[in-house]
Amino acid sequence: MSAAHATLPAPPRSRLTGHLGRWGTDPLGTLEAGAREGEVFELQLWRRAVVGYSTEWNAAVLGDLETFRSRGGLSGLSPYLNAGIVQTDPPRHRPARAALNPGFTRSSLAALTETMRASIARRLPTGAFDAVAWSSTVVRAVLSATFLGTRETDPVLDRWLGPMERPLPHPFVPRPLRFRAMDARLQRALDDPPPGSLAEVFAAHGGIAEMRVALAAGYDTTAHTLAWLLAHVAADPDLLQPERHEAAMAETLRLYPAGWTGSRRAARDITVAGVDIAEGTLVLYSPYLTHRDPALWPEPTAFRPERFEAAEPPAGYWGYIPFAAGPRTCLGRHYAQLLMRTALGALSEHRLRFLSGDLTPRAGVTLAPVGPLNLHLDGPRRPGPSTTTPPQGRP
Repeated sequence: MSAAHATLPAPPRSRLTGHLGRWGTDPLGTLEAGAREGEVFELQLWRRAVVGYSTEWNAAVLGDLETFRSRGGLSGLSPYLNAGIVQTDPPRHRPARAALNPGFTRSSLAALTETMRASIARRLPTGAFDAVAWSSTVVRAVLSATFLGTRETDPVLDRWLGPMERPLPHPFVPRPLRFRAMDARLQRALDDPPPGSLAEVFAAHGGIAEMRVALAAGYDTTAHTLAWLLAHVAADPDLLQPERHEAAMAETLRLYPAGWTGSRRAARDITVAGVDIAEGTLVLYSPYLTHRDPALWPEPTAFRPERFEAAEPPAGYWGYIPFAAGPRTCLGRHYAQLLMRTALGALSEHRLRFLSGDLTPRAGVTLAPVGPLNLHLDGPRRPGPSTTTPPQGRP
């Protein structure tokens, strides 16, 4: 059978709309239904898509940039992500990425720690607060401070990011006036980069398009992950101990990968994991499914930070992909981790409690909590048993 006519298992579909109707209302349920059919399955969306989530699949799709191209994937549908390094394929990808990498290493970004800390400290909540709303506010402020050198959140940036928080299809609607204003604001920063800001990196390499995409890609992904992290830490105050921060962050990224699915377009006929894939096929990988595969992760829906306290990372390199993997590993991964690490540090001397909320994930452009996550922050922590209420909802 040729690659062009290979048939694969698929979840139940509508005769008229295939899987597109359910994908629009319950994409995570659609993926889970497909995973029950096999490690590789097909979905009939607006076009046929082949989906896999095994480590072998991830290694092929994320490791072979020549075959699996970004152009033609789902990210190109978003006006926030349809430019820059995200959409750059070989042969231009390697040199473009090499130019940006030095500004986003863990050691280079460490210089931003004090700026992040000051921005977060000015916005520490008092009493009851919604972790989702607070994280959104803080991440916008930190992005503005570290990219643009501002003390307060830049209003142009704030307005430009607004649609990303709204339900689909709002993040996909073109907004030329907001984008034009944002580009003008970025150009001013690039013309005279604030000392120590990331505008200096983009002034040297990438320019407006790269800087704009970096801001968009780093916003709701980090904000939603931080909200979940704080909710789990509030439910288990022991995780506020500095030696537990890294494991808590890693487990949050496993259970709630912001990039719940990613896509590529096959540039040639190829066989992956025993499946023939024809040139032009839309190929999906899913950190959400990989991270919840019981073959890789015992009790996959349980929040267990101790998984990451072992010497060797669980599930192997291709089994843990919250920031993708391979040559296209997220440029901003160290930035996001530094921001979350700094936020945890700011809260570590306080008593944080979980009050109520629903941790069930909802898939939009990124993964987000279904509802508010109500926490309480008061004075410095004191030794003693926790009286916090466990989080509710399907992880």
